[in-house]
Amino acid sequence: MNYTTRYGLEFNPFLKNSKEILIDTSEYRETCFRLDYLVKTKGFGLLTGSPGRGKTTAIRNWAAGLNPSLFKVIYSSFSTLTPNDFYRHLATEFGAQPSYRKPDNFRIIQEEISRLALEKRKTPVIIIDEANHINSAILNDLKILFNFEMDSRDRAAILLAGLPALNSTLRLGIHEPLRQRLVMNYDLGSLTGEEGRTYVIDKLKGAGCHQPVFEESALQAILNAADGTPRMINKFCNASLLIGESHKAATIDADIVMQAINDTEL
Repeated sequence: MNYTTRYGLEFNPFLKNSKEILIDTSEYRETCFRLDYLVKTKGFGLLTGSPGRGKTTAIRNWAAGLNPSLFKVIYSSFSTLTPNDFYRHLATEFGAQPSYRKPDNFRIIQEEISRLALEKRKTPVIIIDEANHINSAILNDLKILFNFEMDSRDRAAILLAGLPALNSTLRLGIHEPLRQRLVMNYDLGSLTGEEGRTYVIDKLKGAGCHQPVFEESALQAILNAADGTPRMINKFCNASLLIGESHKAATIDADIVMQAINDTEL
């Protein structure tokens, strides 16, 4: 017997590479509401959150729901690239042949945005994930790259997503022009205790589980240790299942959870 069989699971819902089970929380709904506003308004948006809060998961699921006949989604998490490599990557994502010169790549990207917006009637949605690592020179260029002087309206929605440090970076004087152009700025908060409980229970249900797995004291210990961070809830639940299997425990109790937390935090 393995741990999935022991606890009535079709798969382990707490592993990153398992089938994704989206949990509907107030923070997720608010994030989607803000992102919907951004694509309607166009311009620059900022989504921040501490590690493990679920920014990338929320963005990915939201973007997957956009109508492809109305939106062209460009996703980049290569924020450590040099400026010109970054623009070459963007040009390629637009389906264009990138150049070796930065001014040429600027022109190519702007032409592709204009073609999509004016001819195809599609809104380009450019998502730059892990933007807290982005080269300062790129941040300086973004407001120029997406500034269409012939048209007072923005033609694309540009989302910068990253850790809260990104807010501090944008408060620097050199980035004030970009910060002033933000039409959306949201910081993804942690789960409440009740949402954390629902998160674990719904994950288990989503994996086909119909039996008690975590005792109440065990679940409370996980939620206290994770402090509302989904990634940490997943880590503690996963470690608890493995230890529970090694102990051949019918359910996960608080002692198993405490061992799992200690093992995980080593």
